[in-house]
Amino acid sequence: MAPGLPPDGGGPVSPSLRLSGEALPLVGRARAYVCGITPYDTTHLGHAATFVWADVATRVLRRVGIEVVSCRNVTDVDDVLDAAAERAGARYDSFAAVGQFRFDRDMAALGVRPPTHEPRAHNHVDGVVALAAALLERGAAYERDGAVLFRADRLPAAETSPDPDETSAETPWAGADDPGDALVWRPAAPGEAAWPSPWGDGRPGWHAECAAMALTVLGPAVDLHVGGADLRHPHHTTQAAMAEAVTGVHPFARARLHVGTVRVGGQKMAKSAGNLVLVGELLETHSAAAVRLLLLDRAWAGAWDVERGALDAAEARLERLYAAAARHVDGDAASAAVLERLLDDLDVPGALAVAETEGGEAARTALAVLGLA
Repeated sequence: MAPGLPPDGGGPVSPSLRLSGEALPLVGRARAYVCGITPYDTTHLGHAATFVWADVATRVLRRVGIEVVSCRNVTDVDDVLDAAAERAGARYDSFAAVGQFRFDRDMAALGVRPPTHEPRAHNHVDGVVALAAALLERGAAYERDGAVLFRADRLPAAETSPDPDETSAETPWAGADDPGDALVWRPAAPGEAAWPSPWGDGRPGWHAECAAMALTVLGPAVDLHVGGADLRHPHHTTQAAMAEAVTGVHPFARARLHVGTVRVGGQKMAKSAGNLVLVGELLETHSAAAVRLLLLDRAWAGAWDVERGALDAAEARLERLYAAAARHVDGDAASAAVLERLLDDLDVPGALAVAETEGGEAARTALAVLGLA
C-alpha cells in the first residue's frame, strides 16, 4: 500500500509521493517549481507533456490533503526570443505577451490549472543581479569583462547525462576559465534589451533567471522540481547549484520530475527538426481529454514516439473509462487503490487499469484526479 493511505482507504496520513523509487514525505504543504516556456512559438506536444504531468502531480497531492504552492516561470528574457521578435519586427516584450497568450489558451484547453505563481524573467532582473553579487561573495563565481560566470567545479558531475535528449545546448562564453562555466550575467549586445548592474549594462543568464525566480518565490529549497528531460543538464543542475551555493541549503530540490522526451520517428520533437505536433491542431480534430490521456497513459520518465492512430486509441479508451464510471459499484477500496497507484511514481497506466476493471467510484476518482472528466 502506498504511503499516506491507511488500510481502510480513509483520509491521508503523512502523505508521501514516491518518485523514481524514492519517497517524498510531505507535511501539509509542498513547493513545486515548474520550468516554464520561452514564449516565442506555438505550443507543441513536447511542451504540453511537461505541463500536463506537472498538473497531475499537483492534483494527486491535493487529493491526499497537501496544499501545493506551484511556481511556473516565463523566460521572457532570452536570446532565442529576441531573435524571433526581431524576425517578426516586434518588440521582445510584446512578442512574448502574444506567445504567452497562445500558451495559456492551449493549457486551459488541456485542463492544466494555472500555477500559484507565474513570475516573468524581466521582472526579476534585480534578483539575478543580487544572485550574481552573492555568488561572487561566496567565491562560486568570478567577473570577466562585464560578465559574471558561475564556476563549473560547483556542478555535481554525477548529474550530467550522455543522452543528447537529456541535455540542453549552451554555447561556452568566450574568455571563460572553463568551457562549462555558466553565465549569471553578461554584457548586452548592441540592440538587445539591457539592464544596469555593478558590472555594466547587461542581461541575465538563463540558469540564473530560474534560480533567482525560484529563490524569490519559493525560498531556498523546493519539494518538487519539474521540467522536460532535456532540461536535466545543464539547466536544472546549474540552477540548483547556484541556489545551493548562495543559500547553503542542500539539496535545492528534494525530488525531480523530468518528463520523458516526445519523439516523432525516433527524433526529438523540436522546431529545428521540423517535426512539431502542435496542440492547437490536435484539438481541432480530437477532444482535449484524449490529447491529455495520450500524454499520460505511460511512464512519465520514458521517451516515446507519437504514432499514427494513437489519439484514436486514446478516444476509445476514454469511452471505456466513461462507461466504467457510469457503473453503480461500491468501490471505496478500489478508489483507494487508484490513489495508491498514483502515489507510487505517478503510475497512471496502473491507476487506469484499476479504474477500467473496477468501474464506479474507482473510475470516477481516476478521471477526476487525472483531469479527464
